[in-house]
Amino acid sequence: MTSHIFEITKVATFDAAHYLPHGPADSPYTRLHGHSFQVEATVGGAPQAPMGWVADLAELDSALRAVALELDHGLLNEKAGLESPTLENICLYFAERLKAGFPGLTRIKVSRPTIGESCALSL
Repeated sequence: MTSHIFEITKVATFDAAHYLPHGPADSPYTRLHGHSFQVEATVGGAPQAPMGWVADLAELDSALRAVALELDHGLLNEKAGLESPTLENICLYFAERLKAGFPGLTRIKVSRPTIGESCALSL
């Protein structure tokens, strides 16, 4: 195998509602509202024998979609760890659930494409 380091990325989407409980009472963030989210999971490393890949993209896709499905069409605030569902906390939520199966996980990016916002967690 080579000594090259590669990164592979899979993307999933989900739609969910949330509110931020710790903002000013008159803030739009404290009111219940929803978003379409996109999450990207990146795994990095050297290609592994015998396949010559960093990780199985199908396995990464399946794991990422499973976590997104946990959140899809739900209220994020009801999930442990997302009581304050900021983009930062959503990144952490995905990282915690994917890291064991993908030790080379290097990055989680969560975005709300329709409003041009994103957050990335480098691991």
